[in-house]
Amino acid sequence: MSHRLQIVPPLPEVVAEDIAKAFREDLGTGDLTASLLPDAPDSAYLLCKEDCVVAGRPWFDACHKALDPNVEIQWLVSEGDRVKKGTVIALLRGMNRALVSAERPSLNFLQTLSGTATATAAFVDAIGELPTKVLDTRKTIPGLRMAQKYAVRMGGGENHRIGLFDAVMLKENHIRAAGSLKAAAEHARSRYPDAPLIIEVETLEQLREALQTDCTRILIDDFEPAMRKAAVQIARDEGGGKIPLEVSGGVDMQTIRGIAEDGVDYVSIGGLTKHVHAIDFSLKLGPPPIQPT
Repeated sequence: MSHRLQIVPPLPEVVAEDIAKAFREDLGTGDLTASLLPDAPDSAYLLCKEDCVVAGRPWFDACHKALDPNVEIQWLVSEGDRVKKGTVIALLRGMNRALVSAERPSLNFLQTLSGTATATAAFVDAIGELPTKVLDTRKTIPGLRMAQKYAVRMGGGENHRIGLFDAVMLKENHIRAAGSLKAAAEHARSRYPDAPLIIEVETLEQLREALQTDCTRILIDDFEPAMRKAAVQIARDEGGGKIPLEVSGGVDMQTIRGIAEDGVDYVSIGGLTKHVHAIDFSLKLGPPPIQPT
């Protein structure tokens, strides 16, 4: 039986829900400062102030269109593009009150999601030509899980389970409560035969047990390098390489390449969505100082 983890695009209703929450906390009953402006047509430009991978255009656009349905947004880069510091990445034309009121919510989404995409791309680059895939986790900013998982894909990564609802993941506590790894796996398959089944193991003996189950993936968590290499060999020799191995824990820019060289199939990294370095963008009224070509 083939099981595949879910991949969800940035659905319009998800984007709409996200920006509605952002406007409630920022605009409230109205933008007092913007109300002082003469509501007249104006232009603006979006400047990228750091090297990055751009992600979050659907959220940026939706923020501006929610306040001015007639706003014109001309993107000069594509979603997922790598851009250099100092690049003008978009031109806008609309009513000036709406442009300044939508500025901060739109930039909040763009800076956060571009940060996630940029971090993901750095790990993907470090792996290089090796086949190991970079995965995210559920360690996301509350309320922005779908957005951040979208950004991971824009950075060249792949999504782990979206939440607790779309995959079974057996960890130490689940196995202990079930009595054994085998019992936990059999119960999971009997209850949810079509759901992906991921089993986290802590020893090589547990790895051998997991290889005897009908699981989708085996997670080796916090294995030392020698133990990790042994796990890869066991999975190949005793499991025929049929069940992919995922590594979690102790993954950073110094260790990622070596982990991939060991031959694991996936590396899951909580820091992609947890340790977010927001990218610096600026939205300024008026024409750009240097017209983009």
